[in-house]
Amino acid sequence: MVQLHQNLNELDSLDVNMYIVSNDLPEQQLELYTALEKEFGTSISFISDPNLEVAELFEMKNGETAYRGYGLLDTEGHVVFNTINDYWGEEFDKSKEEIIEEYNNLK
Repeated sequence: MVQLHQNLNELDSLDVNMYIVSNDLPEQQLELYTALEKEFGTSISFISDPNLEVAELFEMKNGETAYRGYGLLDTEGHVVFNTINDYWGEEFDKSKEEIIEEYNNLK
C-alpha cells in the first residue's frame, strides 16, 4: 500500500474513483487511512467488505479472505477487468500500464 501511495500521482490522468477494499472493520481502516494521510498528505478511501461481497464481485474471494489485486468497474457497475497480484505495489509500473490500458479500452 505504501508503494501505491508513493506513486499515486501517476494515476492522476484517469477519471476514476479509487478505493481500497478490505474485510477490516472501519475502525481498523481509519487507523491505516490516518497513518497514510499523515505520511503522504492524502490517502485513498477505504471500503469495509467484511462479508467479502466486493471481493466476490471481482472474483477475488479466497475462502475467508480475499486475494490482493486490483480491478475496474465501468459506469454501469460491471467488472471490466480484475487482476490478482500480491506484488502489484512492488511492480507498480507494470500494474500502472495494465490499469491505463484497460481504462483506455473503455473509451
